[in-house]
Amino acid sequence: MSLSIVRFAEPNQSARWGVLHEQRVTPLAIPCETTAALLAVGVPALREAAAGQPSVPLAGLTLLSPVTRDGKVMCQGANYRQHMIDSGVDPDAKRFNMFFTKSSASIHDPVGAIVRPRHVTLLDYEVELTLVLGQRTSSAVTVTPANLHEFVAGICIGNDVSARCVQIPQMQFHKGKSYRTFCPLGPVLCLLEKDDMPLLDDLRLSLSVNGQVRQNDSTRNLVFKPAETLTEFSQIADFNPGDVLMTGTPSGCALGLPSPAVVRATALLPDPVRFSLFLKAQQRRPQYLKDGDVVEVRIVSANGRLDLGVQRHTIVGEN
Repeated sequence: MSLSIVRFAEPNQSARWGVLHEQRVTPLAIPCETTAALLAVGVPALREAAAGQPSVPLAGLTLLSPVTRDGKVMCQGANYRQHMIDSGVDPDAKRFNMFFTKSSASIHDPVGAIVRPRHVTLLDYEVELTLVLGQRTSSAVTVTPANLHEFVAGICIGNDVSARCVQIPQMQFHKGKSYRTFCPLGPVLCLLEKDDMPLLDDLRLSLSVNGQVRQNDSTRNLVFKPAETLTEFSQIADFNPGDVLMTGTPSGCALGLPSPAVVRATALLPDPVRFSLFLKAQQRRPQYLKDGDVVEVRIVSANGRLDLGVQRHTIVGEN
């Protein structure tokens, strides 16, 4: 059975871990400063540490990212069927993942402000199921549904915030997605056991801006599932406990990609001209985030057994 963990702060105290149950948190008296150290304690010992201890209301706590910045952030692009179709890709013909990374400096708390850098004019959102890894590797591995629990310690909500005006014209995925506050994680780190793994295939993801739903899909529609993705990613990266893998976003982002006909028509234009046309077209799209917008993100299993809580952020321009 899964265990819901939060990381929080109280006035004049350092960050602490707690077990979440029915909107109350049981603080844990464990000396863990990092997610990796927490995972090393193990679910049975965490349950034992919480047993019989007093709890406090969740509403009175300042929630922090349950993933600490010593972990690395690995990402998949275009991994939901409709998102691929919208991007001009046939999901049934796709044979390999698109991988990239975000800086660990972008890891951010699940509530508060997302800061828009002064030069960013096209700020986008991407709700993503985020896997929190629990196994250390030093070579390529073969991950299957049968041994997935050996590699995935838990899951949380992620928002792959993206500066499209940097990412695409500069052809810089890492830079455009790695500004500080661009990777909110949490609030709940749901630690999983072997019997929980099938639920990863039936999670509902949703994202709203100012109360209007922009993204709404299910992990049933993932093209590359966690096991095959970890297998492929292990060919180029070592995993460590506390690392995360963001598994792609559904359709509904602010980004509007040009049609294949437009791509063909502009293919021979010089890059500065082509990207200038792209920026002008995107600036006409009202879906991009503006200062003062409120973004809420949720992930919950279809049967309600896994609930990763709610992220809530306000977009704030850099001073």
